Amino acid sequence: MIGTTLPDAEERHMTSESARRPLPHDFHPPVASFTVTSDDLAPGARLGEAQVYAAGNTSPQLRWEGFPEGTKSFAVSCYDPDAPTGSGFWHWSLFDIPVSVTELPAGAGSGAMAGLPQGAVHVRNDYGTRDFGGAAPPAGDGPHRYVFTVYAVDSEKLGPGADATPAQVGFMLRFHALGRAQLIGEYEVPAGG
Repeated sequence: MIGTTLPDAEERHMTSESARRPLPHDFHPPVASFTVTSDDLAPGARLGEAQVYAAGNTSPQLRWEGFPEGTKSFAVSCYDPDAPTGSGFWHWSLFDIPVSVTELPAGAGSGAMAGLPQGAVHVRNDYGTRDFGGAAPPAGDGPHRYVFTVYAVDSEKLGPGADATPAQVGFMLRFHALGRAQLIGEYEVPAGG
């Protein structure tokens, strides 16, 4: 490659807050914010082993409130913008959650999906499965953020089917989200770990 200098490993491996990749909705139009909380995850805290792929691989309990008037359904996602893929990593994408449901129990997106509301649609995550896939950053890659987002949606059915990708779901949410709530946890695997 003429005239191109590749950065050394130290320059490529920047994990400071300013070097982190944008969040999935940073490029979406602004919408109302509301609140999401979890019994399993505190804002900015380290994910518990239950939310790690090689350990519990269990979706966390999530509860939300204060969503905007006119909300007709919800969508939930978990995204790692710090994955070394060039496009992040989708761990969870779920939509068409009825407006009457304002909480998902731990494990609702995992395994047998007990507690998942009837009519909700899971699409394949980047592991290739239709469920929640826990954190699994490469060893020594620094802390990764796991962005759990609840979207308030303006229609009962978002539109895509179960064969859609998380990117397609995100595209639809760009035009149909009335509000957004997020909870961010972190997880890292030390080098040699």
